[in-house]
Amino acid sequence: MDVILIAAVTANGMIAHGSEEVVSWSEDLELFREQTMGETIIMGSNTAKTLAADLRGRETRVLHRDRDPEDMLNKVKTGKCFVIGGARTFSRFAPFLTHLFVTYHPLIFSSDSLPLFSHLKTDLKLKFVRLLEVDANTGVYQFQYEAVPN
Repeated sequence: MDVILIAAVTANGMIAHGSEEVVSWSEDLELFREQTMGETIIMGSNTAKTLAADLRGRETRVLHRDRDPEDMLNKVKTGKCFVIGGARTFSRFAPFLTHLFVTYHPLIFSSDSLPLFSHLKTDLKLKFVRLLEVDANTGVYQFQYEAVPN
């Protein structure tokens, strides 16, 4: 099974101004829907509270701090599992990631914003796979990487 981190980030790698922000700046929503439809998505409880849109058509699971990521993955029945946030959840799933789909947006958030990973314990090595155009006029592209086992 592929375990894919999928995230929209600013040019400086931030995912939100704070844990309570409802993200509405994502120009890649259509691509997100296309890539995740019919698959399992996992998110942290803070991300679940801040979603601006319903995620119908996907098996949705919420990771709480007392849940084991590996145990959650063992119960996934779809061919792909997308981890959609937030920073702590991305960090907890890092050892299991097979791919990262990161869409960069032409924004810079202040340094007190949330980074893509907030509690990463080890480095991740990535191999570039491909670049998808989201909106060339605004410079929004999705970079797709494969996680290279350590």
